[in-house]
Amino acid sequence: MRILLVEDDLQLGEGLAEALTDAGYIVDWATDGEMGLIQATDLTYDLMVLDVMLPKINGIHLCRRLRDAGKRLPILMLTARDTNTDKVVGLDAGADDYVVKPFDLLELLARLRALLRRGSLSETSTLLSWERLQLDPATHEVFYDKVPIRLTPKEFSILELFLRSGRRVLSRTVLIDQCWSMDALPDEETVKSHLKSLRHKLRKAGAASDFIETVHGVGYQLKHF
Repeated sequence: MRILLVEDDLQLGEGLAEALTDAGYIVDWATDGEMGLIQATDLTYDLMVLDVMLPKINGIHLCRRLRDAGKRLPILMLTARDTNTDKVVGLDAGADDYVVKPFDLLELLARLRALLRRGSLSETSTLLSWERLQLDPATHEVFYDKVPIRLTPKEFSILELFLRSGRRVLSRTVLIDQCWSMDALPDEETVKSHLKSLRHKLRKAGAASDFIETVHGVGYQLKHF
């Protein structure tokens, strides 16, 4: 799961980004509304954590612009003010939930999980499958011919991206853009290492050794059976 955090408070942003990463999410962090709008428009995210008081474009206007553009990702708003008027304005702008600073981190994480589950139920309620492989985005379970496969969060993200892409060839650049945060970009050897481990686990469960094929000079794709 990939989260966009838009927060201009550097201390809070750093702490939140670290906590979300520790919880297994891929996190991109924007420090102003303009940067947040660009990233939310150009990249795909499962959820946004959005501060209301931001430089350049405030959180209310950013949320409204994303909704007007058809972006349906769940948005959790953060604000230092606890008034019904502020809550109504935020929710009317298109936010899905609202948390007041200072907040309890465990409660925030619980609210994020609830929003992600809600999104999974509405958009990805069916299993993703390819040949005899099945992946459940809601429970993070993977099976090949009913044999469970234990994957790391990064391996799961990579495999989910392949399944959502079908026969499309994915370059290393695409894999990096979609499966790593912008402040922790890997080198090519790291990407190859994750793919090697993922292929090994698939093969151990009974999948073909070329279940994920290398398209030389281009990238990788799922084998057509």
